Amino acid sequence: MKKVLITVVGPTAIGKTKLAIDLATYFKTEIISADSRQFYKEMTIGTAVPSGHELESVPHHFIQHKSIHEAYNVGDFEKDALKVLDNLFKKHDYVVMAGGSGLYIDAVIQGLDAFPEIDREIRANLNTSLKKEGIEVLQNQLKELDPQYYAKADIQNPHRIIRALEICLGTGKSYSSFINKKKDPRPFCTIMVGLSTERSILYDKINKRVDTMIENGLVEEARSLYKHKNLNALQTVGYTELFNFFDGKWDLDFAISEIKKNTRRFAKRQLTWFRKNKNIVWAEKNTSFEEIIDKIMYLRQNM
Repeated sequence: MKKVLITVVGPTAIGKTKLAIDLATYFKTEIISADSRQFYKEMTIGTAVPSGHELESVPHHFIQHKSIHEAYNVGDFEKDALKVLDNLFKKHDYVVMAGGSGLYIDAVIQGLDAFPEIDREIRANLNTSLKKEGIEVLQNQLKELDPQYYAKADIQNPHRIIRALEICLGTGKSYSSFINKKKDPRPFCTIMVGLSTERSILYDKINKRVDTMIENGLVEEARSLYKHKNLNALQTVGYTELFNFFDGKWDLDFAISEIKKNTRRFAKRQLTWFRKNKNIVWAEKNTSFEEIIDKIMYLRQNM
């Protein structure tokens, strides 16, 4: 029988870390982290990196293994994660993967779409355009060059827009024409468990988590990274808002309220991404750990 990758997904602050550790403990295995915000060693508080106790309780991979000064993308993660999984499956029948970065999870489970190499100057020009003219110009350009992708893309995400545009401009073809091609199957099976709860409960968890981050020193952590604020790794919720505070654009209370608001929006986008996947087995707030195990074993036996 094939080896099994148990993947825990869901929005931020929902409790993925705890469930992943409980599952890894139950199956006596290890955890692959697919949270792209937690890759960087300089970013601890604002990315909700698991505590020292949690990291010691079960072996974790891809937690703070890179520096913000290193280039690291979803393609790099796919290659690295598959190598680690190959080694882990030599000694374990099950491995747990957890995270809220849908693209990174899909890369491991399904594989990435193949794109040609693009002249780096195109991306540099698009980044310059973003800084000088704003995201709306790029949104309109994408709508003109690839209306199919524009209709389903997260057009508030500048990285996704620039990635699609550089393919359009560099190849003369639409970004959509390169995606969703048939890929080679993975040498393992995947069982996906999604965590969900009522929106009011989730938003309360998010607000409390942000308050805890502030109490634990997020402002000081962000201040130590302020001089690097233009790096891609730092273009993320929890840091960009505080950089605006340091720039004198916002006061601290407003910056904190924006972190909460933008984290809630991020959680909503995560749920939208995962809800499209019909293979995910959803566990609501009242689902017990025993019920989750029963669901996993049922799916395992029927593969």
